[in-house]
Amino acid sequence: MKYSSIYKLVMVSSLLFIVFIVIYVGYHIFSLEFSGGIAVMGEEILLPPPKRMTTIVVEEAILLRRSIRDYSSDPIPIVDLSMILWAAQGITETRWGLRAAPSAGATYPLEIYVVVGDRGVVLEDGEYLAPGIYKYDVRRHSIILVKKGDYRDNLAQAALDQDWVRLAPVNIVVCAIYERTTSRYGERGIRYVHMEVGHVGQNIYLMATALNLGTVAVGAFYDDRVAEIINAASNEHPLYIMPIGKPLTPYKTSFKEIEAYYKTMRT
Repeated sequence: MKYSSIYKLVMVSSLLFIVFIVIYVGYHIFSLEFSGGIAVMGEEILLPPPKRMTTIVVEEAILLRRSIRDYSSDPIPIVDLSMILWAAQGITETRWGLRAAPSAGATYPLEIYVVVGDRGVVLEDGEYLAPGIYKYDVRRHSIILVKKGDYRDNLAQAALDQDWVRLAPVNIVVCAIYERTTSRYGERGIRYVHMEVGHVGQNIYLMATALNLGTVAVGAFYDDRVAEIINAASNEHPLYIMPIGKPLTPYKTSFKEIEAYYKTMRT
């Protein structure tokens, strides 16, 4: 009798667990909507997965990389934004979840926010991503809406009225949680965090260049005001603002031009 009661209890518990799983999975399946060819789950936008998109080789991306401050009014395609975020902090190794930029001890202290302007990002069906501030989810390769609205002017004011922040369709804000690295390396970890944000910045530069986009690393801003605008957590410290847009005048050069320069310098 005792064992029969235990058996019944186990069966009922198992049945309830199965019902819970069915409801949970069903809820997430049916709450998944599609907008502009991308999947939307509540406040989360599932970005297109990274893929090979350009024919430019790394030598050319390095050659053509420049700090660009003048952008057209054209929006950025969602697939391009996806690739830029992946280049910044995306997963490039699936066993341990290692990322595109090197990190001291794989402590990964950086968090990425995206400030999207009105009609700043075009979706695959020609619609536009809602303006707002989003946070990049590294493991899901998605962006999660933090708050709605076009905050580019607020961000530009916090960045000493730099117009390229105001006029770019998208701004990337890179923040650091120092404790993730200093808890392992002590005060030296501060240096490692600053080295890492440089790696991320260069990745953004090179990916933007390969996609025929432009960017510039901005470090002149009021930290507390930027943190307030993007709703950063109290332990997240802004280090970079990187406007992204299509250059009004794309930079052009060639390896032949560089070769000629070196020949001149050697004579």
